[in-house]
Amino acid sequence: MNPLVSQHYTELIQAVADAKPSLADLDRCAKIIADALMAGNKVLAAGNGGSAADSLHLCEELVGRYKNNRRALPAICLAADGTALTCIGNDFGFEQIFARQVEALGAPGDVLVLFTSSGNSANLLRALEMARIRGMLVVALTGCGGGKLKGLPNAEWIVPSSIGARVQELHSWALHVILEVVEARLLT
Repeated sequence: MNPLVSQHYTELIQAVADAKPSLADLDRCAKIIADALMAGNKVLAAGNGGSAADSLHLCEELVGRYKNNRRALPAICLAADGTALTCIGNDFGFEQIFARQVEALGAPGDVLVLFTSSGNSANLLRALEMARIRGMLVVALTGCGGGKLKGLPNAEWIVPSSIGARVQELHSWALHVILEVVEARLLT
């Protein structure tokens, strides 16, 4: 067997074990998102690269469904519209690509969900600042100690790993947990 397969498996198992003490933080993230959706608010989500894919995954499952047929829930992935990204990036700079959309689409009581393995992306920090101005709540799923975002969101789950792939793998698991919490709330 290729030793990389065993190495990646071992790293993943270690990341999962190391994350156990922070599960209450993930629960808080899920509760904020579920509470906002139950109150009629919406989710805006953002991330870069693979984290953009996580934000898209969260939103498509909220609008469509995860496991159960239920009402559609309002969720918008801010990384999904290439025309908005390139327009804003060209006219205002890459660091504003999400903040400008938060300004346009965010409302008090909405939740901005940020996915980032490093916690250091300037465009996500600007989005958080705009969310605060708009009266929104902010949830962040990060890794690598939380980076510059650490301590700024209303709730955060920091994957205790500095390996980007392991962080993103646990973010994928976490977004499924969040979806299950939301759907459970809808069915009660």
